[in-house]
Amino acid sequence: MIQKSKKIIATGLLSTIATAYTFGVFAEAKPLSQEESSAKAKLEAYIKFTQILNVIEQEYVDEINTTVLVDKALKGLMSNLDAHSAFMDEKSYSDLDMQTKGEFGGLGISVGMRDGALTVIAPLYDTPADKAGIKAGDIILKIDDKATLDMTIDDAVKLMRGKPNTDIVLTVVRKGENKPLKIKITRAIIKLDSVYTKNIQDEKDIAYIKVTSFDQKVVKSVKKALKERNSTKGIILDLRNNPGGLLDQAVGLVDMFVDHGVIVSQRGRDKAENMEYNATKPNTDKTTPIVTLINEGSASASEIVSGALQDFKRSVVVGEKTFGKGSVQVVMPLGKTKEALKLTVARYYLPSGRTIQNKGVTPDIIVHYGKVPKAQDDDFILKEKDLKAHLKIELAKVDGNTTIDTNTTDTNSTKNLITTDMLYNDSQLKSGLDILKALIISHKGSN
Repeated sequence: MIQKSKKIIATGLLSTIATAYTFGVFAEAKPLSQEESSAKAKLEAYIKFTQILNVIEQEYVDEINTTVLVDKALKGLMSNLDAHSAFMDEKSYSDLDMQTKGEFGGLGISVGMRDGALTVIAPLYDTPADKAGIKAGDIILKIDDKATLDMTIDDAVKLMRGKPNTDIVLTVVRKGENKPLKIKITRAIIKLDSVYTKNIQDEKDIAYIKVTSFDQKVVKSVKKALKERNSTKGIILDLRNNPGGLLDQAVGLVDMFVDHGVIVSQRGRDKAENMEYNATKPNTDKTTPIVTLINEGSASASEIVSGALQDFKRSVVVGEKTFGKGSVQVVMPLGKTKEALKLTVARYYLPSGRTIQNKGVTPDIIVHYGKVPKAQDDDFILKEKDLKAHLKIELAKVDGNTTIDTNTTDTNSTKNLITTDMLYNDSQLKSGLDILKALIISHKGSN
């Protein structure tokens, strides 16, 4: 994370007050310039703030000291800027350090604010939240017995984090459900493989790559996965329920398939925050057709990847509109106090110049998740390799045998396989595969 010195913040504040005071003293001597008027207005605002603090200290029903008051005021100030800015007291800053450097008990869930509501961006793959049935788009109404209304993201995360093997109950509002759902989850140490590769049944030339989050090994893992395949005529890049991660890994992943141009830029009020991240030519695959899958659980880095590939017309993007988290936060330690500010300083922009923040990425082809309907007769069409197992099950039914051995294939060879049944249970993946097949055919015709 980017860090800035407290001295810069403090110096700026003191100089503003000094300037404002100077102009205020001589306010009656001559008309004020626009700059002088602004400085005077700042001084008046600081005075108002101090006066209110004094009134609260003297008149509030419970005794409260200045330090506590200022901390509360700062938390309110930062949370009202945007959902991702925050004032971190000593404990919050320590928790952040633990999160980035060590292990902690958690749920495997990424959250954000949408229209003022604490919303699930995505449950991370194969984590307690995922196994318990938490879904992208769920609105968290309560954490145990505490309502989340007016709660900051950082406070919510602190409540959800805890010792491994301890339980927590989330009350969620879900689209399509008549009443809130209570979901019990057991915390665990969250350790994730960020990249999964699988084979698709009967599609040996197509690589399915799922990126669950953007940690520091994503680019290396994707390159390794593609290198290990004998042949790859098409790639399905699955970024669904990917809440983001490291920017350099997102840029590096796009750079594998694009050889020139700005992949993403960030722009802020301070020109020092303005940056561009460019594609490079070496080792670029410019020809293999790609389909990228996204949904409302795709956020931040995954939006940069899908949006950039879409803008460069390097991939067809399939699925549902993404979350819309495209802002840049930096952590600014406040000197020796062991406190910090987490402040939004810039926004990300895609190659076309469009922003992600609050807008997300709209797929080229919208496909909602669900089952793909198929003809009834399809249920009885068995391939030779499946026939023996099926007949064993049917024979057991006739004989009344309740113990059925269906392990006719090696489990290690099937756990990394996407079967035909799995495809028909995932309309987005099925559509993505069909589109990719069409791209491969058209790509052949262009050679």
